Amino acid sequence: MIPRYTLPEMGAIWTDQARFEAMLRVEVAVARAQARHGLVPVAAANAIASRARVDVPRIAELERVTDHDVVAFVSQVAETVGPEGRYLHLGLTSSDVLDTGLALQCHAAAGRLLADLDAAITVLVRRAREHAATVMMGRTHSVHAEPITFGVKLAGWAFELDRDRRRVAAAAGDLATGKLSGPVGTYAHVEPAIEAEVMAELGLAADPVSTQIVQRDRHAAFLAALAVTGGSVERFATEIRNLSHTEIGEVEEPFRPGQKGSSAMPHKRNPIRSERLCGLARLLRGYAQAGLEDQALWHERDISHSSVERVALPDATILLDYVLVTFARLVDGLVVRPERMRENLERGLGLHASSRVLVALVEKGGLSRDAAYEVVQRNALRAADARRPFRDLIAADPQAAALPPASLDACFDEAAFLRHVPTVIGRLQAVEPALTSGGTAARRVPA
Repeated sequence: MIPRYTLPEMGAIWTDQARFEAMLRVEVAVARAQARHGLVPVAAANAIASRARVDVPRIAELERVTDHDVVAFVSQVAETVGPEGRYLHLGLTSSDVLDTGLALQCHAAAGRLLADLDAAITVLVRRAREHAATVMMGRTHSVHAEPITFGVKLAGWAFELDRDRRRVAAAAGDLATGKLSGPVGTYAHVEPAIEAEVMAELGLAADPVSTQIVQRDRHAAFLAALAVTGGSVERFATEIRNLSHTEIGEVEEPFRPGQKGSSAMPHKRNPIRSERLCGLARLLRGYAQAGLEDQALWHERDISHSSVERVALPDATILLDYVLVTFARLVDGLVVRPERMRENLERGLGLHASSRVLVALVEKGGLSRDAAYEVVQRNALRAADARRPFRDLIAADPQAAALPPASLDACFDEAAFLRHVPTVIGRLQAVEPALTSGGTAARRVPA
């Protein structure tokens, strides 16, 4: 991933140094387990654990000759160990180390993403409570519907990110799986007991039935969970973009001193962060598609997945890390315009009360539902076209004359629409116990 969208902590997980260090952890754990079972000398295992070092430039030099990165890695590390290095990689095939090391990297990356999700959810919960009573117009099909509050909108986002968090956690847990079962998964060279001990030391599960590799349904599910999470953020960012329209103007992205919105038009304050998040979500979906394509490997394995994963897994986790941190900062600094929300609601001429008027005409006005619907629709469309208050037209309609004025007034009572908002906001308590960390949103991201 390009540096612009790479935050330091996540980027460090995917460096060549980190990749080979993860593979070395596997090799050291294998040597220790083999020593416990009397398969290699204890002194050799100790030498591997204490002396083994990764030298990325040397690995690259050797790979230019071997054209095989794992062989180059094993040779380079053996050089640092000395004579005992001959016991390194004993009985292993490349994918034993590659897939198990990759599981360690993905586990570390998932940990960062879950912390990011916690931080974003925390911000959403706080701002949802802050705006629990900030009334705005709800919209369906981009058209005024009925009043809601901005807090309810943000609460929905918090619950969606919480679902995303559970999806990422589940997929990451499934992916935290390694194997040492050899070239075709039959344990021809390493006993299952060795595998079990190594995976326990590394904090991974052992694949119950592998081939030469851990099957790629796990990786596909992980990438899919990341893409779904990106899609959630895209939905939220799209809403911020829509509410930022000049004609709506209910929210604005934070605009810091010195920031420029346009090189030609000094008045511009564009929703650039939201637009960027929407664009990056498209990339996440592309990486998920690549992960799905990796599932159908030939026989006990081929290598067609390898080149894809070298790009897709680092890039997808790095991008989602950036997306979540950026989104949390965006929500934290989001400028909310309650006065504009009120203005837009009143511009609706009371049409949002049409449903309550319909019910009142049936319950208290004595009309059938079809007749009531026709009365309400006729007056509502006339109000919209003539820009006249909907209540005035309904009150003057002879077919609505049987509806008592007090009942008609009650139809337009804003509190009636929002009486259950405290219940909805109160449900945010269900999200909070899942939060395990915070502060990630404060990390610096490029503008």
